[in-house]
Amino acid sequence: MGCKLLPFRDYDEHEVTNLFKYSGSVPVDEGTIVTICAGAGWSQSNSDTQLLGAAGKSYANTVSDRYGVYAQVRTAATGDAYPVGMLLAAVKEEDENGEKLLYNPRKQAEMGVVLSGQAVPIVSRGIFLYSGSIVTDQTVTPGNFLRSDANGLLTTGTAGTDHANVAQALGPVDATYKSILIKLRL
Repeated sequence: MGCKLLPFRDYDEHEVTNLFKYSGSVPVDEGTIVTICAGAGWSQSNSDTQLLGAAGKSYANTVSDRYGVYAQVRTAATGDAYPVGMLLAAVKEEDENGEKLLYNPRKQAEMGVVLSGQAVPIVSRGIFLYSGSIVTDQTVTPGNFLRSDANGLLTTGTAGTDHANVAQALGPVDATYKSILIKLRL
C-alpha cells in the first residue's frame, strides 16, 4: 500500500521547495519522503531547464520537445539520514484509464499530479492527515516519532543512524478513516 495525503493540510508556502524533479520509477504517491540524489543537487550552473526529449511521435519538420528541471530527488531509503521533505503531489505519466496526462494538462491539474521531469512540490514542515502503511501495520500512540522506511513511507521503526525522525504522531491511528494526524519536521 502506498501513501496518501488527505485533504487536511496545514503548512506555510515558505516551507515548500519547487526546484527538484523526482528521479525514480513512476508512479510515486504524494506523501513519500524524499532525499536529494547524489551528484544531482541544485546549482546555479545547471539551474536552466533540461531537454527531456520529444513529447510523443516525431515527424519531419516538427518540434515537440519536453523540458524539465535538472536537480533531482529520490525516494528516501534505509540509511538516508537527511531526507529533504515529503512530496505534496504524486508523480504520474498516465491517468486511471491508462491515457497519457502529457496530452491532457487539465486532467493533470484536476488530479493534482506532476509529470516526470517537472518540478514537484516538496514540503519540509507542517501538519498533515496521512494515510499509508503505518496506518494498517503498526500501533501508533500520540507523541511517537515517525521515521522513513526503505520505501519512503512513514514508520515507527527503531531509532538509530539509519532512520531520521521526520515526523511526530499527533494522535492515534483513526480506525474508521485509516489515517493519522502527523506533524512533519525536517
